Amino acid sequence: MKNAVLYIHGKGGSATESEHYKPLFPDSDVVGLDYKTSTPWETGKEIHHAVTKLKAEYESLILIANSIGAYFSMNAGIDMMIEKAYFISPIVDMERLIIDRMTWTSVTEDELQEKGVIRTDFGEDLSWEYLCYVRDHPIQWECPTAILYGSHDDLTSYDTIKSFAERHHADLTVMENGEHWFHTKEQLVLLDKWIREKSK
Repeated sequence: MKNAVLYIHGKGGSATESEHYKPLFPDSDVVGLDYKTSTPWETGKEIHHAVTKLKAEYESLILIANSIGAYFSMNAGIDMMIEKAYFISPIVDMERLIIDRMTWTSVTEDELQEKGVIRTDFGEDLSWEYLCYVRDHPIQWECPTAILYGSHDDLTSYDTIKSFAERHHADLTVMENGEHWFHTKEQLVLLDKWIREKSK
């Protein structure tokens, strides 16, 4: 085959989730990446390597990325190497998300800078290095992109996703009552329908 689809999972996910997308792209090889790291500067390199390798084998490459997988992909320097991206519940403003989590745990920037890393009760470490990286590397993304967003997404506000879509000329679809994690039968049916419509 001359076409490939690369799937980048979100936190807690795996490359095996790519199996879901194979029937949606019958004329393409669909592969998932099981990245081993958890920071945008490390995972971005893994994604860049995977895309470079696929581009050497295929004429056309499409990206599907979920949640933080989309954020990592936008830090991989790959937008000029892929034909189109499909983002599902993408994290598009990591600084806002980190600041929100600092607020939830009553952590100040001075405290985080002094300690470097602060453990939280909700299982997410706050990292000064991570926050500094995010601020020093604003998203630059020029690839044609379609976004699927749930109106009940608890990580990204509608205003945030709408602003991102406008700045990057992305096509935004909002699922009413949808969540950050698309997992119910109704949500997956809509996800499949969305991909079919946007891939025409």
